Amino acid sequence: MDFSYTEEQQMLQESVQKFVQKSYEFDTRNKIIASETGFSEENWQLFAELGWLTVPFKEEDGGFGGSAVDLIVMMEEFGKAMLVEPFTSTTVICGGLISALGSDEQKAELIPQILDGSLQLACAYAESGSRYNLASVEAKAVVEGGSAKISGKKIAVINGSNAGKLLVVARESGAESDRDGISIFIIDGDADGVSRSAYANIDGKKAAEITLDSVTVPESQRLGATGSAISALEEVIDRATIGISAEAVGALESLLQKTVEYSKTRKQFGTSIGTFQALQHRMADMFIECQLARSIVIRAAMELDSTASDVEKARSVSAAKSRVGKAIRKVGQEAIQIHGGIGMTEELDVGHLFKRVTALDVMFGNADYHTERFASL
Repeated sequence: MDFSYTEEQQMLQESVQKFVQKSYEFDTRNKIIASETGFSEENWQLFAELGWLTVPFKEEDGGFGGSAVDLIVMMEEFGKAMLVEPFTSTTVICGGLISALGSDEQKAELIPQILDGSLQLACAYAESGSRYNLASVEAKAVVEGGSAKISGKKIAVINGSNAGKLLVVARESGAESDRDGISIFIIDGDADGVSRSAYANIDGKKAAEITLDSVTVPESQRLGATGSAISALEEVIDRATIGISAEAVGALESLLQKTVEYSKTRKQFGTSIGTFQALQHRMADMFIECQLARSIVIRAAMELDSTASDVEKARSVSAAKSRVGKAIRKVGQEAIQIHGGIGMTEELDVGHLFKRVTALDVMFGNADYHTERFASL
């Protein structure tokens, strides 16, 4: 299997690398996180100008092509610098749902706004009792007289505090965990009845808990047919899972690189600790974990771009996320231990990288969940 990137993908990768080196140093990122919004509007507009926001979209939607491999090329570089801009929530998840389920009118209205950077979105799907089960939905949508009235509470909504519009997953019919009866509605972020409680995750990125109290929207704001959104939601979340897995791989490679560099300068007993054979073995194990994780993520992305069955694609995603989760634990902990106490300080980027990969580990299902999912498919 050929894991090499095409010329276009290499150019895309170099474009992100140049931006990171020039404009996204560690101190700059810290200032962005400390801001009220938790991201840089200037950077977001630059992403649009560079065409990065088009990457997850198909050509018929005005995008770069919608390839999963193209996506992971970008996300791996994002991970190395711990970019905080809401790329995954706006373009990969919400953009993917609009592309898959939206009518021609909905696509014509929303996708151009996403591509030019003027609209940010968030998908409110998770609930307190869902435990990674996308079909576990208690939020209700009652449709009467051409309008839908939506009530419920959503948790861990990525970019929920900044989004201009929300894609809310709600149940129109069936019991709590039935696959049928689930719909997605487009709601204005400041609509009557919408209450957003913003907070920062462990890695500093912004999220929100969202309460919907009889929020009324036209029935035309439903994405797709009545009660039939679950398959598209699962497919989009799987694609996002591969995206953040690549992001984790990038962050792990940064952890490895910074640990090796530190071992060459930190001295103990009059010599650099990098000369100690025991630490060399540990760093070699970190390198192996990074390579295994990167290889399985590329393979899973290629599987998503292939004509494989839905089950095979889902299995490849879970295999990748499970393997990446194990790498996060191994590489992250070794990096902190080799750095010692300084690795946990706010002043050093290693501690922030560790927090970032820890957050990525639990996003869309941790290693244990995806191992069980792989076995059940």
